[in-house]
Amino acid sequence: MSSMVPTETYRLLVVEDDRELAGMVADFLESHGFLAQVEHDGLEAVRRIREEPFDAVILDIGLPNLDGIEVCRAVRPNFDGPILILTARGGEIDEVVALEVGADDYMSKPVRPRALLARLKVHLRRVDASLPHSDNDVLRIGELTINPSCREVTLDGQVIGLTTAEFDLLESLARQAGVVVPRAEIYEQLNGIRYDGLDRSIDLRVSRLRRKLGDDPQNPTMIKSVRGVGYILVARP
Repeated sequence: MSSMVPTETYRLLVVEDDRELAGMVADFLESHGFLAQVEHDGLEAVRRIREEPFDAVILDIGLPNLDGIEVCRAVRPNFDGPILILTARGGEIDEVVALEVGADDYMSKPVRPRALLARLKVHLRRVDASLPHSDNDVLRIGELTINPSCREVTLDGQVIGLTTAEFDLLESLARQAGVVVPRAEIYEQLNGIRYDGLDRSIDLRVSRLRRKLGDDPQNPTMIKSVRGVGYILVARP
């Protein structure tokens, strides 16, 4: 598969109350082949995401009528595409909440258009890459089964609902099960950019993934931390 994403096929919704910024982001993405539409209202964004065939959403937190966190929470159960959250607030708490409600990525303003484009392409490329897997590509680690073909995870026969980012993280660890995977390697594989040593989004996603898998975060037995290095996925004892 080419490293370039065939952007002409992708429809994006830019949800941003700053009309000038929304227009700038949409124009930039359209100049790179995407079909970008703009929405300024949170409630209207929910309706459009549910009713229109968008492939990805770029979502500001500070929106009128319904903030971006609640928009993400409302649409995530039925929207499988990437959701990238933008905010001027900054701080770890916003990032934690964004990932908790199912966002795939998080970027602070001011928006860096090329960085946004790079992140967006990485997420869309991962969604595309999930389609052509063969039936023989199912991963099994003890009672945990990961099926990339249909992006389904089961544990003890029970389906575990994961976001796109959570699935990709688990699959990345599963493909090297029993081996310590460095945090930087995970970050660069999932985000497509070099790890700066400060971003804690991988740690937050691991924490959320542990909870969904019933892995005690205080004493994990499946996704174990190796201090100062990264994570290792092992079969549950």
